[in-house]
Amino acid sequence: MSSEARLYTFSPETKDHLRKFRLGTSRASGPQAVIYMIDKKTYEIKQDADKIVYKSLDEIADDLPDNSPRYVLLSYPVHLPSGRLSVPYVLLYYLPNTCNAESRMMYAGAKELMRNTAEVGRVIDIESADDLEDIPTKLSAE
Repeated sequence: MSSEARLYTFSPETKDHLRKFRLGTSRASGPQAVIYMIDKKTYEIKQDADKIVYKSLDEIADDLPDNSPRYVLLSYPVHLPSGRLSVPYVLLYYLPNTCNAESRMMYAGAKELMRNTAEVGRVIDIESADDLEDIPTKLSAE
């Protein structure tokens, strides 16, 4: 068991939600996303309090905090250059420049655990909500 697996935890409900979200988005016709955070007191990785499933990148951008990192699980259907529809399932690792060192270290330490537990295909680092505009291009370039 890795050290981050002992420090950071997922509740059974969170693990179940991660699995259901991943399976439910594989045939989605539109974008779907959920935002996860780390509780600073318990080190539990959990969905934000609102438990919103976002349907657009603009909605996500509106809800990302200015000074705190977050993990965003995103399923985003794109048409590949071949014309085929692909629905990549990715982790957006949101790490704003303005967050403090403690938060940076906490989220960096749990990044791989979140990636493995959520079973995403790829991690994309973003520093601001404006970086979300480039996501469709990055996903269709796969």
